Amino acid sequence: MLDNLTRRLSGIFAGLRRKGRLTEDDVTAMLREVRVALLEADVNFQVAKAFVARVKEQAVGEEVFGSLSADQTLIRIVRDELVNLLGGGDTPLNWSPSPPTVVLMAGLQGSGKTTTCAKLARWFLKQNKKVLLAACDLQRPAAVKQLEILGEQIGVPVFGPNGVSGSNPTGHGQDPVAVARAAVAHAKHYFLDVVILDTAGRLSVDEPLMQELQRVGEATKPSEVFLVLDATTGQEAVSVAESFHKRLSLTGAVFTKMDGDARGGAMLSVRAATEVPVRFIGTGEQTEALEGFFPKRMAERILGMGDVLGIIEKAEEAFQGEEANIMGLESKMRTGKMDFNDFLQQLRMVRKMGPMKNVMKMMPGMAGMVPEGALDEIDEKHIDRIQAIVLSMTPKERSNPDILNGSRRKRIARGSGTSQEEVNRLIDQLYQMRKGMKQLAKMGKKMKRFGKR
Repeated sequence: MLDNLTRRLSGIFAGLRRKGRLTEDDVTAMLREVRVALLEADVNFQVAKAFVARVKEQAVGEEVFGSLSADQTLIRIVRDELVNLLGGGDTPLNWSPSPPTVVLMAGLQGSGKTTTCAKLARWFLKQNKKVLLAACDLQRPAAVKQLEILGEQIGVPVFGPNGVSGSNPTGHGQDPVAVARAAVAHAKHYFLDVVILDTAGRLSVDEPLMQELQRVGEATKPSEVFLVLDATTGQEAVSVAESFHKRLSLTGAVFTKMDGDARGGAMLSVRAATEVPVRFIGTGEQTEALEGFFPKRMAERILGMGDVLGIIEKAEEAFQGEEANIMGLESKMRTGKMDFNDFLQQLRMVRKMGPMKNVMKMMPGMAGMVPEGALDEIDEKHIDRIQAIVLSMTPKERSNPDILNGSRRKRIARGSGTSQEEVNRLIDQLYQMRKGMKQLAKMGKKMKRFGKR
């Protein structure tokens, strides 16, 4: 997700810091490189040109030339302009004054719209909202079934042509407008908070599609109209967004496949071209892989400043209800008494935060610390192999690693489908962790004694 742009900008600003005092020529050369970086990230040419012009105008106004803190001033100006380009402040959801709040999801076929509906439903569940998914895509074969499967996975009912899945048929036929209207009526009757309408898509923008979406909108009066866009489509996303916005008055955009090889510049261009704010980004196939969009935090991630708040939120969500386990694990780590049960618990807690590469990309300065593409090559399967090794141990072996002799290690390697070298390496790592924790504990005791004197 915008990794190449982050890497390029980090390199540009690192070069500025080495210069000390800056001349006007230095700033002009830097802005030229920024424009190239934006264009390489698939940002629209006019958007990139206007962005650089605004930064230059601000830089002249700040009198950065010849200043010792010129690099910091320029980085701040670029960050502020990026925030403005991404939409300025955070955009809160438009909640209906009389529930349910209706969210109409639109987009072309193949953009990931149906999966995004389920992701958004899960996001609403985390806000303690009662949600209903409405299957109004009656054009694509198996679209209704796909939504029903996703709804079952996350525990959200799905309203389709035959009413709520698993209930008595109500017979709305193949009319998406009737299904949408009946879904909203059902939500009102059962005091639900949110209805998410999964509408039909096409391979390209066409008049029948727009007319159908308009009829659904007129029948349900949605509080939010989200356009789901595939980030890998590049500048095509801009023309798609403009077409939908003219007919539907979009309130937000959701970019999918931001975890892949998308250059991500379309996200910047769509906001500039339509003034429609980005509201969410999809970062994976799983239903939990949806992130709220915050312009300032995204701007700082693009500039290599990381997203510390994002890491904290992931940790809080992952470790919710785990306070007792964390306290027990912390106590064992401090005394150097960790065993493989604790190791396995620690591994599972970290994995709850999501793919390791996504978490590491949110760390400040990470873009400039690792080689290009290194984070994308992090193999989650390696963590699976470590987990398999631990699970192949008996409960007694996990709680007392000292009994792991040669024959036991061979058995564990066979049971986990790994080599004995991998088993030996993992056991050595545990001992190294224990040793390190004991040394830290001793150091802490010495510091306490020193403080009492």
